Amino acid sequence: MISIRGLSKRYGDIVAVDDVSFEAEPGSITYLLGPNGAGKTTVLRMIAGLTRPTEGNLTINGKGLLDFRDTLREIGFGLGAFTRNPQHTATQHLLWQARLGGVPAAAVGRVLERVGLEKVAKRPVGKFSYGMLQRLGIAAALLGDPRTLVLDEPANGLDVEGTLWLRELVTGLAADGTCLLVASHNLTEVEITGDRIVIMGQGKVLSDTSKDELVAQGSGTRPLESAYLEITASSVEYTTGGGEG
Repeated sequence: MISIRGLSKRYGDIVAVDDVSFEAEPGSITYLLGPNGAGKTTVLRMIAGLTRPTEGNLTINGKGLLDFRDTLREIGFGLGAFTRNPQHTATQHLLWQARLGGVPAAAVGRVLERVGLEKVAKRPVGKFSYGMLQRLGIAAALLGDPRTLVLDEPANGLDVEGTLWLRELVTGLAADGTCLLVASHNLTEVEITGDRIVIMGQGKVLSDTSKDELVAQGSGTRPLESAYLEITASSVEYTTGGGEG
């Protein structure tokens, strides 16, 4: 479980995140949505300990991130771009991650198979496509078989097969009791797999409700999209009808 209370982050006079509060429950997929610049990635970075909050607090499974002895067994992060040596193979990269996290090396083969990379385990990651790198990042997040998983745009770069694979992965994890917090722009997948949806705009929480309740607020043939657009209308800093300047 992830519990966030009054979380704020300021960079000088710029308020990136403003008094954000929400929870992500075990056995559930909570999506974090919002326009570019809404503050979603900043929130995820604060959960991961990469950015220090200005105010507020957050707990993971009832504790602070630094209170865990075996962090990778409690929470895994897939935050997009990650540090890697392009000459390392997928196996070497994950072995390095496992050593850092105190996870047995035997976990590497298991997660490579789980994300569908077992056949390219000996290929240098510098030759991976973006979709393959996404799978590798998810594999690293799964190394410790964590109770909680945080993913930032995990579907980016995935083809149709990869998107279907990811859908089965996240729903399967939730069915097994894992708590998932996922930042996404893919409303189709959100509607198919989501349980709860938190929408942010300009650093604030604009909506925090179940997927079914949010869909009920919409209209037309794509009710989730219409509800999302109505909620975020005043938070978008650009429009598609003209230039962005």
